[in-house]
Amino acid sequence: MNIAKRFLTLCMLLSVVALVTFAQNRSTMTDDQIISYIKTETQKGTNRSQIVKNLMEQGVTVDKIRSLRQRYEKEQKELTEPQKKTTAEQSRMRKRNTSEKQTDKSTEKEEKPQEYASVDEEMEAALDELGLDEEEKPEGEKPVKVFGRDIFNNKKLSFEPNMNIATPQDYVLGPGDVVNIDIYGASQERISSTVSPDGTVDVSSYGPIQVDGLTVAKAGARLRSLLGARYGGSSIRLTLGQTRTITVDVMGEVKTPGSYTLSAFATVFNALYMAGGTNEIGTLRNICVYRRGRLISTCDIYDYILNGNMRGNVRLNSGDVIIVGPYECLVEVTGKVKRPMFYEMTSKESVGTLIKYAGGFTGDAFTGNVRLVRKAGNEMSVYTIDEFERNKFQLCDGDALEVDKALDRYKNMVEAKGAFMRPGMYQMDGSINTLRQLVEAAGGLSEEAVTSRAIIHRLKPDRTLSVIEVDIKGVMDNTVADVPLKNEDAVFVSSRKALLDAQQIAVYGEVQSPGEYEFAEGMTIEAAILQAGGFTDAASVMKVDVARRVRNSKASVVGATVAQTYSFQVKEGFVIDGQPGFQLEPFDEVFVRRSPGYVEQQHVRAIGELAFEGTYAIDRKGMRLSDLVTVAGGLTSYAYAHGAHLERIMTPEEKLKREQLVKLAMSQDSVTFSKLDLGDTYRVAIDLEKALQNPGDDNYDLRLEDQDKLIVPQASNTVNVNGEVMYPNSVVYVKNKPLSYYIDQAGGYGHRAKKSKIFAINMNGTVTRVRSAKDIEPGCTILVPSKKKRKGLSLTEILPLATTLSTLGLVISNIVQK
Repeated sequence: MNIAKRFLTLCMLLSVVALVTFAQNRSTMTDDQIISYIKTETQKGTNRSQIVKNLMEQGVTVDKIRSLRQRYEKEQKELTEPQKKTTAEQSRMRKRNTSEKQTDKSTEKEEKPQEYASVDEEMEAALDELGLDEEEKPEGEKPVKVFGRDIFNNKKLSFEPNMNIATPQDYVLGPGDVVNIDIYGASQERISSTVSPDGTVDVSSYGPIQVDGLTVAKAGARLRSLLGARYGGSSIRLTLGQTRTITVDVMGEVKTPGSYTLSAFATVFNALYMAGGTNEIGTLRNICVYRRGRLISTCDIYDYILNGNMRGNVRLNSGDVIIVGPYECLVEVTGKVKRPMFYEMTSKESVGTLIKYAGGFTGDAFTGNVRLVRKAGNEMSVYTIDEFERNKFQLCDGDALEVDKALDRYKNMVEAKGAFMRPGMYQMDGSINTLRQLVEAAGGLSEEAVTSRAIIHRLKPDRTLSVIEVDIKGVMDNTVADVPLKNEDAVFVSSRKALLDAQQIAVYGEVQSPGEYEFAEGMTIEAAILQAGGFTDAASVMKVDVARRVRNSKASVVGATVAQTYSFQVKEGFVIDGQPGFQLEPFDEVFVRRSPGYVEQQHVRAIGELAFEGTYAIDRKGMRLSDLVTVAGGLTSYAYAHGAHLERIMTPEEKLKREQLVKLAMSQDSVTFSKLDLGDTYRVAIDLEKALQNPGDDNYDLRLEDQDKLIVPQASNTVNVNGEVMYPNSVVYVKNKPLSYYIDQAGGYGHRAKKSKIFAINMNGTVTRVRSAKDIEPGCTILVPSKKKRKGLSLTEILPLATTLSTLGLVISNIVQK
């Protein structure tokens, strides 16, 4: 009992140690190892989703995979960051000195530099495919697309000011601005100085000069007045170099509220762009700019988008505050407008303005009135607004405007169908009001028109169809009163040609172009055959059949005859035997039979150790193996007749049967079956040696078929050993040697060898079970099959097994103790 107890305890300890070691190994990959693994597998062409799955199976968490983003971006950004250049003389061109645009998570991937975003995008795409995205949106939730809201998220529309415009004379200088003082004439000097925090610029040999709060024009005038005496006979000019930066606050309903460092040339739009634009509830119509607590400007983005008016987009000063409040009124437009979406409206704007914002009506819109659904109040309301009320009807938040499509009907149309010279729709007013006027407008009736009767399809007031029959010939001859037409009337005139087009004949069998042909009155058998291209070489002129359908419109019972048949003989294209003067009728079928005396040449091939190998024609039915060897000059002295075999082309029926059997054997695995290349031939097991000894014997001398291939090999003195052996090999054949001799030459049996089912495939295609030495022939292949492979246990199967072993150990331990 102690031995059993120790054994169970040891098993449990080993199971626990194995599981702990396995779990530890799953979570020891570093970031460097993860990146290296991703790069290696990517070069191999491994799918991105499979890479992530493999990493997760090795214990790498989703958070760890995502943590690669920051590290990789940081490393690549350090590599790609341009080095700062220092020069003895600074350029006078102004440079961009604003902070970077702020983005939210929804646009983070889009804003990444292309050169270092590839690995992160690969990982994110793979995580998305696996459904492991960090932020899952509620099912069915769709973002609301509001007109103009994405204007500040357009990479190509940053509203960044031009830093190198001509110096604005009204620009107010302040601390941080760089001014360039050019002295030319009698004296030549260039001075570049930055306005100090005290508001002065330092001029060499003179001292500081106060310029803070002065415009560029006034500062230039002050310099000329102060330095004119020192630089007599010279001109003095002041220009603006690198501008100072200003700090403005963007607050309210923007994506990233905060303080932003901008160029002194920056405007309101540039500040909004840096803040990422408005959020889901931010207004686009009333953006306020405050300076020292006083409102100095309001911006309407729609005025800029639709009219190009940048009124309110003032230049900013340091300390300015931009306030974006929530929208006042958001309205949806659907239906037949050119730009259906949500629009932000003001309290003073009307339905007419909304339609204008939406681009106006489409060409197929019903413009008589529009429908507005209002959700405000205790209950929803609907309003029908005509064209006179649109510019007065004001909107509320949550309104939904719908523009219907024009009805699919006409108010002034009649249609001519069928055998008219110019069929189609015509305007019904003034010149067309009657049937005769419509026929004249349509160019008259065509030659194949059936004029005895025409049909008018007319819609009743309830839109149901009524039919009116008229004598159109009488109307056109003025012998019958003309028929007045109504809106949407359709006049139909039958065509004889259309009736004949439906009548066809068919020619089948041994003609050059079998198929269906248009029937023509008076058509004969000879004409039908000529129309089908004439006889083929295999056609029989002794039997041409015609099948005619039974048509009896006056019959009241079903008759026994279902078709009428006629037979004819044809010579040199003319009927010489059959019903005289026979003419075809619509829907007749002509059958040209194949001549029983026509046989195309059939061939067989003889390959290998024959005197004259090659292709031979089968000269008679029932040609046998012995006949083929005879016409091929007999076997050579090196031929191994007992090893000869025959290859035969499979018929379509045999191919279908083989496919069904293989699918059944493979449990109907059609995907795997489609990858198999089974070929179009199969081997027929023969004994050529006995066939030559017994010519004409059905047991050995096989009858040949078209495309058969007889292959006579040379004598072989080897035996192939394959299958579940240690070393598959070719072994010299030794007569009367047992099976064990050949197995030993291949290194012995494998671990999963099935020793009781060994068989040999002989050169002539026969298969025999190997029971003794006589079952082994020269040139054969010995196959050792393998036993079914047992499936190993997965981790999910090991865990319950370990738990069961632990429980079983405790039970046995309790029993032993008792």
